[in-house]
Amino acid sequence: MKTFNQILLFFVIFSLQTILTQTHPQLQAQAATVDVKIGIIAPDGTSWSDTLKSMAKEIKSTTNGEVNFRIYGGASQVDELQILRKIRSNQMHGGVFTGKTLGEINGDVRIMEVPFTFYDDRKKAFATMEKLTPVFNDGFAKNKFKNLGFYEIGLVYLVSTRKFENFETLKGVKIWVWEGDKLSEALISSMSLTATPLALQDVLTSLSTGILQATYASPMAIIAMQWQTKVKYLIDFPVTYSIGAFLISEDTWKKIPDKYKKVIEEIAQKHIKTANELIVKENLEALESMKKTSGLTFIKFPQSDIDKGKKIRLDVIAKLQDKLFSKKIVEIFNKEAGIK
Repeated sequence: MKTFNQILLFFVIFSLQTILTQTHPQLQAQAATVDVKIGIIAPDGTSWSDTLKSMAKEIKSTTNGEVNFRIYGGASQVDELQILRKIRSNQMHGGVFTGKTLGEINGDVRIMEVPFTFYDDRKKAFATMEKLTPVFNDGFAKNKFKNLGFYEIGLVYLVSTRKFENFETLKGVKIWVWEGDKLSEALISSMSLTATPLALQDVLTSLSTGILQATYASPMAIIAMQWQTKVKYLIDFPVTYSIGAFLISEDTWKKIPDKYKKVIEEIAQKHIKTANELIVKENLEALESMKKTSGLTFIKFPQSDIDKGKKIRLDVIAKLQDKLFSKKIVEIFNKEAGIK
């Protein structure tokens, strides 16, 4: 009798659990939570980090806790390539990637960063990126990633410890390069500079010791990494335009219930738009700060040298076409950007 009562009790409990999960969907949701681990190198307090956390909070609320984006920023990761390796080994599920790492996933995206394309016209650069987004997203999909949106890192400037008044005086200058970045290496070769591969965290010290004489980044990044404390000059026309992308592995995206995918995309794009607006503002403020507060001298190159940028651009494309990005994307890009 005791055994019979135990069996009866088990079936009563099981039946109650079934009824409760059928009548209270939130109990089912708790059992079916999809955790999405996102890695970024941006530290807490930055526009990227803050807007991603707001995005994650809204996604969790909107999906009743069924989809939970967990943001691991700054010190949690070493670099973007390590985050990418963790995604490929399923230890993480997504991240915000830039430059070299984007090229590792979809080389065609790097056409946006070919030097001397947009000069100081960031609005045209951003508009071109928006036009090409469907093409770029197809490329990400072929490489098993879902792109939830592009970030605008901004216009990239050269800063240096010495005064350089034109391209000729830049020849031989020891400039930082991210090791293995084909685009930066092609640019440095075309400009007859001396590439000095270093880890990002070693750039600041190397500017002090003379190992480096120049480096490059967006204004906001220059200040974030404190490079403005070790350099004296900024060449006042942008070398290139830099972007980032918020990518999630295809396998993880498939695990998210279909009913939530569209709303998650909308939430992501809303918060990325906010981040981009903040980044544009912060870059302008950083540029002004370097001029007025940090005391950097802004150098204007002669128009004849700026025009040489077009030749450098063609040289870089010739070196990288069919090696980093395809001939097809070059043609599409030139058409959308109005480049003849």
